[in-house]
This record gives sequence, structure tokens and C-alpha cells, in this order.
Amino acid sequence: MRKKTLLTILTTSAFVLTAVPFLQGQFPAESTIPKSKRKGNGRVKKGPPGPTPRMADGHVDLSGVWGYAGYTSDIAKDYDVGELPMTPFGEKLFKERQANEGTEDPEARCLPTGVPRRDPYPSKILQLPNLVVILYEGNLHSFRQIFLNRDHPKDLNPTWWGDSVGKWEGDELVVDTIGFNGLTWLDLAGHGTSDKLHVIERYSRPDYGNLKDEITIEDPVYYTRPWKVTQWTPLITDSDLWEYICTENEKDSRHLDNLIRADKDAKAKATKK
Repeated sequence: MRKKTLLTILTTSAFVLTAVPFLQGQFPAESTIPKSKRKGNGRVKKGPPGPTPRMADGHVDLSGVWGYAGYTSDIAKDYDVGELPMTPFGEKLFKERQANEGTEDPEARCLPTGVPRRDPYPSKILQLPNLVVILYEGNLHSFRQIFLNRDHPKDLNPTWWGDSVGKWEGDELVVDTIGFNGLTWLDLAGHGTSDKLHVIERYSRPDYGNLKDEITIEDPVYYTRPWKVTQWTPLITDSDLWEYICTENEKDSRHLDNLIRADKDAKAKATKK
């Protein structure tokens, strides 16, 4: 059932040809290819129709099991070449990660994805009056807490997920997240983040089967100005989260380490010549 669900949420020819593109790094990243020359852009099918559900207090009910948004490989795929406002340092590091095909990606080594990165597996939102919890099937079976009844602590301890606080603005839940450790990537492609990362998300549910997340990313180390991406995620009605253990039978880290060693050996040999 899950395989059937995943196969139906993407409908482009690119998906058909590659079977599961979200399991492969995007090299080269879509955002490095002119839009006119791209083979396809993974478009997510809409979820089931119906009225927007609401909680007893009148706020939109965001709870449910949500599928794949289509931005795992390249969060900047909606941008054309040169449009993403990267700093010279951010662009240099991104190009290096593209060149080595993401061999140092922390998520590939079962470390947390962080915010706003998403893997291709479903997530589940649990909504309480003063707290929203997001459970992630993939990565580390991780969870994220969004506090609706407090501000950011003054003395934050940097973490992979940062500190998230939210407030309702009409039918949108506005989530502000800071306090990152600077170790996460935004996607498989290698768009970077630092401990200065500041993420603002505006969650809404325009109808029963679709979750909208308008994301603003601000990080002066990697980007010259804030930039946005809007992700739509379909509701999954025929399945729940499954058990997923990232380190079970994990082989990526060994493979990536071999690639890193081979690259270093090749550079050392070239230097001796």
C-alpha cells in the first residue's frame, strides 16, 4: 500500500524514468540547470478534496499524515540559474558539494535533517492547543516541537532542529525557528546553513487534503537576503507512519567514505606529479 501511495504522488516523466528520484542526490541540481532545459519537475498530485477541518477552538486543524512535497533533492528547484541569492562563500561551498556529489551530507549518515529539510518519507502532525508536534517516519524517526505558548528562550542551546515557536495569524500557523547548530544541509543538493539560520514557516490547510507551507529562509552566511519556497503536501488517508531505522543495514556512510578517500588519493597523486 505504501509503495502504491508513493508511486501516485508524483506524476512527471522524470519520476517514471528514474523510479524514485528522491532517493538519489540531485547532481547536477535542478537549480543549476536553466529551466528551459530541465527534463521535468516532480509535481505532487493534490490530496483528496473536502472542507478544511477545524479544532474545537476554531483554529484550522493541521493534524494528519502528510506525504511527499517534492523538494528533497533541491529545495531551490523553483529558482532559475543564478536567481538564488547566495553569498560568495555559500556559492563556493554549494559548488564543491555538487562536484563531490554530496559525499559529506550529514543526513546520508543518519544525522538529523533539521529545518526545513524533508526526506521523502511521510510525517505526522499532532495538534494541541499550546503545542504542535511533527513526527517524521524517515531519518531518525525524529520529532519536532512547535510551542504556541512561549517565546524563544534568551539563552538557546544550539541544536539540529533549533527552537520553534508559533502563533496563529488568521488561518495560518506562523512558526519561527532559530537556535540551529549550523550542521544541517537544506537538501540533497548541498545548499548550506549556518548557526545564523532563521526559518519562518506559514502553515495552512486550504482544504481537507492539502497542506501548504510557505517557507522563508534567512542566513547571512550563505545567502545575501531572505528567500522563499512554497511546498504543498498531500494528505495520506490509507496509511500511517511505518517503523524506519536509518542505521539498520545502513551502507551509505561506508560508500561515501570510500569516495572521499579515493578523491583525496587522486588529489595527492596529482600533487606529486
